[in-house]
Amino acid sequence: MQVTQTYQDAGHVDFVGAGPGDPELLTLKALRAFERAEVVLHDRLISAEVLALAGQTAVLVDVGKAGFGPSWKQEDIDALLVEYALKGLRVVRLKSGDPTVFGRLDEEIDAVEAAGISWQIIPGITAASAAVAGIGQSQTRRGRNSSIRFLTGHDMKGFADHDWSALAQPGSVAAIYMGKKSARFIQGRLIMHGADRATPVTLIENASRPDQRILTTTLDHMSADLNASDMDGPTLTFYGLAPRQAAKALTEFKKEHA
Repeated sequence: MQVTQTYQDAGHVDFVGAGPGDPELLTLKALRAFERAEVVLHDRLISAEVLALAGQTAVLVDVGKAGFGPSWKQEDIDALLVEYALKGLRVVRLKSGDPTVFGRLDEEIDAVEAAGISWQIIPGITAASAAVAGIGQSQTRRGRNSSIRFLTGHDMKGFADHDWSALAQPGSVAAIYMGKKSARFIQGRLIMHGADRATPVTLIENASRPDQRILTTTLDHMSADLNASDMDGPTLTFYGLAPRQAAKALTEFKKEHA
């Protein structure tokens, strides 16, 4: 896709967090950057409702990645950011959730900075915040857990390894991003390191969106229940948290009356 308009001055890149999908969860700063953008390079998981808020003349470029599937190469995304900005264009690099959480942000900043292009980070609501709100819980609670780990289910080398012994301790809570394909691996590692098989596990698909779904299970049944659920949207896994029943009932009510 070609952009023909050019400018004398150098362009600019805003690294913007699109939030979890609900357009009402965009920050005002993110919305302003989005509306004045001339080019938007966006992730695959950005909702159509959020993309619809872009300026009418903005060029939208899908540079999405899929875990273990066809994806844009990171170096190609870096090069495209630089190419558009050097044409004098105002570029938004739109990332789902918050760009600072598992977003490959540093590599893109390095590329833009090396080309002498100005940039800023506009944070967004990360999936964990939206997902935990969807199940009516808090990420930390006095007397339950004083910390929470943000983990990725896989990295560039495959399934990601973590400190399984620490995670297996009673009371541990973790928000696991990109954990669907690695669910059986995570389950096995935790059980191998002594985790209680009855530990609650909650999976939230399409957090904050009208089609949000909640799957309540345990570590012992996590992989089998996930396979039976046919969840195919973006899903966050909470290890060590179960939803409040009122929050789960509200999700079911919204689904039935959509």
